[in-house]
Amino acid sequence: MVKLSRIGQIAVNVRNAQRAIAFYRDTLGMEFLFEVPGMGFFNCDGIRLMLSEVESAEFNYPASIIYYGVDDIHATYEALSQAGVVFTSPPRKIASVAEHDLWMGFFKDPDDNILGLMSEILRPE
Repeated sequence: MVKLSRIGQIAVNVRNAQRAIAFYRDTLGMEFLFEVPGMGFFNCDGIRLMLSEVESAEFNYPASIIYYGVDDIHATYEALSQAGVVFTSPPRKIASVAEHDLWMGFFKDPDDNILGLMSEILRPE
């Protein structure tokens, strides 16, 4: 039986590859790998993110939500806000799980794809 478990690449549809590459590289500070016409590629801690201009109507839809894990969600929120990122939902506690609280916040890229920040914050004992 086949068991898929490792994500090799995530694709995000964009209308303008150059604008999207600049946002992900310069505003979000992601590690830029390379680009080809209409596409840009980034390293996300071992998972490749591909920004790709839509080539046909069947692929013209927003991406799934990508959640970026961060150590300090409040500091990341402040830094991205100062860089001009507009959050649709600022960081808030979503759940208390085991010994930590799960926090999430959401924003959009220039193509209206929703992106999320998530952080697991240990509760003091």
